[in-house]
Amino acid sequence: MGITDTAVEVLASGWRTLAALHGHIETCLEKELVAGHGLTVVEYTVLDALSRQDGTFHLRMAQVARAAALSPSATTRLVNRLEDRGYLTRIICADDRRGIYTELTPEGRAAYEKARPTHDRVLAASLESAREKPELADLVAFVEKH
Repeated sequence: MGITDTAVEVLASGWRTLAALHGHIETCLEKELVAGHGLTVVEYTVLDALSRQDGTFHLRMAQVARAAALSPSATTRLVNRLEDRGYLTRIICADDRRGIYTELTPEGRAAYEKARPTHDRVLAASLESAREKPELADLVAFVEKH
């Protein structure tokens, strides 16, 4: 017994709506973060993920990849760029020399803190503008509730 054509269309429609909302928000964020802070959305996402670590401010590279939704090679390139800018540093795991952690530097923390109000303002504004589009209104309500 498979999924009916109607069920597949409902899933596909939901996915298209989600992708449209994501694209709308990401476009708005990218424009403002790059213009105001020289950070892409994915760079900000990594700084945000690292800033949320309890007292340690570091993640394994695989965790950074998951947070940024990137492949391992793309994550390495991203971490290299942020490291070159002084925002991140890499630390070899004392327990497993194969493990590499990525840690936020004071400069990275400062860049994140400076960009965060822009991110939060643009996120709220982009959700507000998306709410005005009938095809996105229900999804925006769901996102804001959760």
